[in-house]
Amino acid sequence: MAKKQWSIPILGFVLFVLMGCKQEKKAELPHNETVPSSISYAKGFTVTKEGDITLIEVTAAWPGAKSFTYALVPKQKLASMTFPRDAYDAIIGTPVENIVLTSTTHMEPIIQLGELNAVVGFPNTDYISSPAARERVARGAIKDLGMNDRLNTEMVLELNPELIVGFSINEDNNAYDIMRRAGIPVVYNGDWVEQSPLGKAEWVKFFAPFFQKETLGDSIFTEIEASYRNAKELAQKATSKPTVLTGGLYKDVWYVAGGKSWMAQFLEDANADYLWANTAETGSIGLSLETVLAKAQNAEFWFNPSAQISYNELAQANTHHMEFDAFKNKKVYSNAIDKGEKGGLIFYETAPQHPDIVLKDLIKILHPALLPEHQLQFIKPLP
Repeated sequence: MAKKQWSIPILGFVLFVLMGCKQEKKAELPHNETVPSSISYAKGFTVTKEGDITLIEVTAAWPGAKSFTYALVPKQKLASMTFPRDAYDAIIGTPVENIVLTSTTHMEPIIQLGELNAVVGFPNTDYISSPAARERVARGAIKDLGMNDRLNTEMVLELNPELIVGFSINEDNNAYDIMRRAGIPVVYNGDWVEQSPLGKAEWVKFFAPFFQKETLGDSIFTEIEASYRNAKELAQKATSKPTVLTGGLYKDVWYVAGGKSWMAQFLEDANADYLWANTAETGSIGLSLETVLAKAQNAEFWFNPSAQISYNELAQANTHHMEFDAFKNKKVYSNAIDKGEKGGLIFYETAPQHPDIVLKDLIKILHPALLPEHQLQFIKPLP
């Protein structure tokens, strides 16, 4: 009995020493400082740093999508690091040197970052309009990989890219599943879901960490942001607020931009009186021709009328188009006039990364005296 009582304090002393050693060892572990995300306008992703790891969380790859978290680690440190099982949706070594893109909106930020040479594949390359990218397509440096929802998986596997930047409208994409099972990381990009002009442009910060070019990405966006805000402030000096109609007929339904959409935000910032500004939709609103004619027949300006890019085409498509004042007064403007070599629309490939220029185009059209020297780049008058 005495022996047992003597062992209890000895055991307590040993445990105390062991706990002290353990606590001391824990205190000596390196502390990974977390740097919070610097994303200001985009709603669909964040970028944070935890020591050597850059975490990109995509919270809106498509409407209603779950969140995806990607860990970016410098290649020279990747082999020596361990990660909790299933902690991330993909782990990518940086800087990446060869990637596959799946949307034309991905092309411009890659060009801005000076990394076009890293692009090795794209689904349906005819959609690409950038002259520099088309040159790479022509000499086979960018391979045509079929269609986005039916990627040529054999070609992708042969290219063996370090990364696929995916575009999807839902979680069903068998080709992406095959790529992941083959060990090729798929990272979703949701720039198309953003509704604000600066929010879309800020996705350059999504691409920058993959190339270890965060500083350049920040610089690119800061310049765009300043230019956009200056143009917005200039628009407020206008002495008039012209009424505006958007969209056009497609199979007997007229689609106008919703009041919370990307286009509606541009029009608000350009100091226009958009006739559907008070609606809650973030996308398009389908209306009858009669409804649009009743509300917008006297609108001073009409932007982006479907696929028609001349007054003759508009008149031939539907004679009721000629009843709008904007048609009669030759104040119809389109973002579909300039096309790439293979017919791709330059606006949808390039404009999301240059919202300041789009806004200046609108200000030039709506309030020409405010920007007398500006030359229209994305939105132009119908011939």
